[in-house]
Amino acid sequence: MADEKNYDALKLENQLCFPLYAAAKEVVRRYKPFLDELDLTYTQYIAMMVFWDKKELNVKELGKYLRLDSGTLTPVLKKLEAKGYITRSRSAEDERSLIVAITDAGEALKEKAVEVPVKMGACVNLTQEEAMLLYRILYKLLESLEDE
Repeated sequence: MADEKNYDALKLENQLCFPLYAAAKEVVRRYKPFLDELDLTYTQYIAMMVFWDKKELNVKELGKYLRLDSGTLTPVLKKLEAKGYITRSRSAEDERSLIVAITDAGEALKEKAVEVPVKMGACVNLTQEEAMLLYRILYKLLESLEDE
């Protein structure tokens, strides 16, 4: 029988992936009641955050910001368009490129959403310094995992 120490790497408590997964799932769950008030899912919310900042971009650019593929984004964008928050149109320069732009209703939603980060901050028991350290570590991890 092999030495049990050889299998320590297979223990759940020794995995970095598990607390990342569990924390992400829990954070998104905590967003739900605040986003329900806006009639948005978490994915719709993060897409709107990009639109509030960039106003207009193509789907490929949006996918880079959100780290999502077009197959995941398409239903999200269709729902946001049905709600009147964005428009989708083909680029005049390149018909293959789908341009997405925020509407006035999408801009108005920003006023209702401005309290969400504050409400979420109250749900997370981290100091400002801990939150910033975690932010930096997570982005460092993301950068190290990016495809070349």
